[in-house]
Amino acid sequence: MDAPRLFVETREIEPVDDLLEYADPRQPLAWLRRGEGMVALAGSTAVATLRVDAAPSEASPLSRATRLARAWRDLTAVAEVDDAVGVPGTGLVGFGALAFDDASASPSSIIVPSAIIGRRGGRSWLTRIHAPIEHSPPPLAPAPPLAPAPYGPYWSGTLGPGSLGPEGYQDAVRDALAAIATGEVSKVVLARDLVGTIPAGSDLRRLARALSSEYPDTWTYAMDGIIGASPETLVTVSAGTVTARVLAGTTSRGGDADADAAASVRLATSAKDLDEHRYAVHSVLQSLRPHTSALAASEQPFMLKLPNVWHLATDVEGALSDAASSLDLVAALHPTAAVAGTPTDAALALIARLEPFDRGRYAGPVGWIDASGDGEWAIALRCAQFGSAPARAHAETTRVVAHAGAGIVAGSQPESELIETRVKFRPIVDALA
Repeated sequence: MDAPRLFVETREIEPVDDLLEYADPRQPLAWLRRGEGMVALAGSTAVATLRVDAAPSEASPLSRATRLARAWRDLTAVAEVDDAVGVPGTGLVGFGALAFDDASASPSSIIVPSAIIGRRGGRSWLTRIHAPIEHSPPPLAPAPPLAPAPYGPYWSGTLGPGSLGPEGYQDAVRDALAAIATGEVSKVVLARDLVGTIPAGSDLRRLARALSSEYPDTWTYAMDGIIGASPETLVTVSAGTVTARVLAGTTSRGGDADADAAASVRLATSAKDLDEHRYAVHSVLQSLRPHTSALAASEQPFMLKLPNVWHLATDVEGALSDAASSLDLVAALHPTAAVAGTPTDAALALIARLEPFDRGRYAGPVGWIDASGDGEWAIALRCAQFGSAPARAHAETTRVVAHAGAGIVAGSQPESELIETRVKFRPIVDALA
């Protein structure tokens, strides 16, 4: 099918303070950090949706990310863009959320809404996108007044053990350690799940707002049924510069200043966590090298402080050396050792064997891409996935599932890994409460 011919206009508007106030309460589409980013305007429609479902490997040997990258290239090739603002996030933009595993029952999709408002560097804008039936675009009607929608009532959700409870998770970690001991893998990331419900019709912007307020330095995202706050940048491409942030190795914050400093030192000197981090950095560098020049990463990780945890972190930067888009780089990178393991194929096979659930979009790529191929992509962590319909048992509720994982390497302790998942669940559990 031929890609629709999209006509795009971006114009500067009066400053917007709270972008989420303009998003759809039931199905917000948003990408935010430190109060900046973009949201699809409430009442807008999807003028284009690129969707890739699971397919037998013999039917399509290409990854979902690669297929989406090609579809996006076809879409943008025939688009006409009039962008009077010209900052990252203006012009033609698609919001994307991809499944962790190409075999997942969850779709991988990019949505192009008909109206987007954004803010960056003190400037606010409105982008309107349409696909007229006629070949030539009709004049755009005057933009409607931008009126924020009041937030709906406060609500709370319930979460409880899923298909892999605490004891089952520790057993899975023991099985993973046995696989490491036999040389099947060097590292594997194992997740567990929590399941529950929220009141049907809840204003989901409240969840995104709570995450954005409590964790302003993370990427807060709401994309096609998944909402979260990720501290881990998978890849950013901007005007030829490629950056990524690798996180692997985690410990909870201390209860006071002395305990917090001691926790930071323990993580910074932990041989087990440093090994886990090294695998993750190596996988990112190996994937980016074919597409970049002057690729560099610091020799030692730094300590990233979040409200609830310390992470070992390494920033990576290079110059784009080919015509790859940010989605092409997503295809090259995903899944990294930070969310799958090493070697990748063996780790994915072990995850499929030990995790009794489909991760869906948890730990998959989430972000946005523009007409030039630039974009920002994170790993969908600290998140919840919502059903599209009320839960069957109770018509007044909607099903929700959350996941959290930990990297397992030689020397990992099942109880410690379970505690790490509890710490990683905290942002989404607190926000849902």
